[in-house]
Amino acid sequence: MDYGYPQNCTVDVLKLYINQGDVQPDTSAGAGASLTSQITGAIDWRREGIRYRANQVYIDVQETISLLMSTTGVVLRGDIHGKVMMKTQLTGMPECKFGLNDKLIMEKEGGAAAMAGDMAAGVEIDDCTFHRCVRLGKFDSERTITFIPPDGEFELMRYRVTAPSMPFRILPNIVEDGKTKLLANLKVSADFPEELKATGVVIKLPVPPTTAHAKLIVDRGRAKYEP
Repeated sequence: MDYGYPQNCTVDVLKLYINQGDVQPDTSAGAGASLTSQITGAIDWRREGIRYRANQVYIDVQETISLLMSTTGVVLRGDIHGKVMMKTQLTGMPECKFGLNDKLIMEKEGGAAAMAGDMAAGVEIDDCTFHRCVRLGKFDSERTITFIPPDGEFELMRYRVTAPSMPFRILPNIVEDGKTKLLANLKVSADFPEELKATGVVIKLPVPPTTAHAKLIVDRGRAKYEP
């Protein structure tokens, strides 16, 4: 705190100096100087002197797809909200680079002719936000994510895509059989190659709240009715 204003809110740094229970903090002059240097330095999210026997980096991309389709299979609205999670165990103060295959970098590297060919399948990212360790100047000029990562797990970036390529096609067929019966037939087909596998796919079909009973028939996977 400096005149009542917090100078550093990084969780990893606060854990080093905020203790609970009978653990006594290190109040030596060396510890105070180290804290001051870390707060006022250019890289306050990572402390110096970190060492590991083996350098390891784990990357996890998490995406949520929202898709609205008509009864004929036409996409009315679709967007993807994603985030890139990282867990780093690196020695020293390493500089990492993370590349994207979005259309802006493809236009810069290959030009319009390349975009007309195989590179036209690039992803057009509408907007994105980064962890404060990312050098925004490098991203604006080179479209590469350059950063010195914090130690441990953190969220590197969030992004949004409003024109996603559909991994699946859902063709619904709904018929009213009388006044008290509704027949719904869903056909799901994948648009990616056969060697790629999708796991954890869940399809939800909303029904009226007055539904009393449901009979489910599936060719593959499992299905259940949740009133």
